[in-house]
Amino acid sequence: MKDLMLFTKMRLSFLVLLSAVSGYLFVVDYSKTGWGITLLYLIIGGALVTGASNGMNQIWERDLDIKMKRTQNRPLPRGRMTLKQAYIIVYSFLVVGTFFLYLCNPTSALLGVISFILYAFVYTPMKTKTPWAVFAGAFPGALPVMIGVVAYNNQFGLIAGILFMVQFMWQFPHFWAIAWVAYDDYAHGGFYLLPSTGKTKASAFPGVVYALLLVPFSLIPWVLDMVGTLTLVLGTILGLIFFLYAYRLYITCDTKDAKKLMFASFAYLPLIQYLYVIDRIVP
Repeated sequence: MKDLMLFTKMRLSFLVLLSAVSGYLFVVDYSKTGWGITLLYLIIGGALVTGASNGMNQIWERDLDIKMKRTQNRPLPRGRMTLKQAYIIVYSFLVVGTFFLYLCNPTSALLGVISFILYAFVYTPMKTKTPWAVFAGAFPGALPVMIGVVAYNNQFGLIAGILFMVQFMWQFPHFWAIAWVAYDDYAHGGFYLLPSTGKTKASAFPGVVYALLLVPFSLIPWVLDMVGTLTLVLGTILGLIFFLYAYRLYITCDTKDAKKLMFASFAYLPLIQYLYVIDRIVP
């Protein structure tokens, strides 16, 4: 069970599910019945498809994982799981997960499959080729919240697009902070994912730009009157705090500040997403 959780990265899957559920709860009509069972389908399907994506990522990178401290204890490089077993898990999770998303609606299932393909067969192989992999990975990385919205209303509307863009913008300072913290370990595996060469101001600056842009982007739901003053006030504060962490890294170029930005990014996304939910449903 522990190896299964390592292989499918269940802790990461939990964060992905938080995003998907936030999108669903943002648009759901609580006065109607039946929304709870659809939410359950979304959670099960989302967890399984995400686990399949993470597992396929490890299949691709099994020979590189053994070279890095942070990944060398995964079940494939250590031989605790065979490649055949890994493929069985991935495709079983994908098929069953897609089925549960289909129970929400066909569009959700389609988005789940697209997310799997982009993550496993576009982003993952690009990681050893170019730092542009981060841009490619930002698309499947931002799809969960859109899937959550679509799981309820079965349409690509303005709300789905806005929530997608907020999570899309967040991906860059988030992942570059991780790439900075794990720079040496990534180098052992052949990954160079910072936007510029080395841990320099040139690598830190794009993260500052995206963190700053995230402040107005995160307030678009308020501008369009989807949420209230609570989002305007707290959303601005959260965005500015996140920006200050990114700016601090630019000033110091210190790995300690990259780690602070990384943890700030883990906190920022669920906070802003569930701020939207609370502000929308509480009078």
